[in-house]
Amino acid sequence: MPIDRDRTLAWMQRFAEEMAEHRQELVRLDTAIGDGDHGTNMNRGMQKALEKLQASEQADPGAVLKAVAMALVSSVGGAAGPLYGTLLLQMGTAMAGQAEVDQAGFVAAFRAGLVGVKARGKAQLGDKTMIDALTPAIDALEQAADLTAGLTAAVDAAEQGMNATTPLVARKGRASYLGDRSAGHQDPGATSTYYLFKSAAETLAD
Repeated sequence: MPIDRDRTLAWMQRFAEEMAEHRQELVRLDTAIGDGDHGTNMNRGMQKALEKLQASEQADPGAVLKAVAMALVSSVGGAAGPLYGTLLLQMGTAMAGQAEVDQAGFVAAFRAGLVGVKARGKAQLGDKTMIDALTPAIDALEQAADLTAGLTAAVDAAEQGMNATTPLVARKGRASYLGDRSAGHQDPGATSTYYLFKSAAETLAD
């Protein structure tokens, strides 16, 4: 089944639930190497996004993602708002005007989002950021035989990428100020990205 407006809404609702459920985990991870506010910020931002989605009707999947993006940018401080806002805004733009999006279209949207996040955050694979979960997940989604298999593979790849950030020394963001002391801690942005794909698999897979 292709991804339509209702399924995209369900995805964002599930992601909001994940951010609420794992707020303390994300706060704990961010306290070790950052400002300690990633979980609080993402939870607040996604609750604002749900309010925005409920306040108006979105015409298509792209419009849903654009609405969430704008809510995140306007309500989330630190790096999370601009980075997640950029990811979802670029995805929404790539999907604009399409009532339904197939696997190839979803991959293309994620690729556009990844380009935007890299441009905004100036981070690359291995810098200990959300890029480390985002990149392998998109690759896995693209290489699979169908959307459902792709989403399942993307979750596994995102989890592996998330776990792989633990030994890394951060080269971007607040964590980079710690230098070698940032090693040994899982990146909170990569962790929330894992939950983004987990919620996608739970709501968009057949």
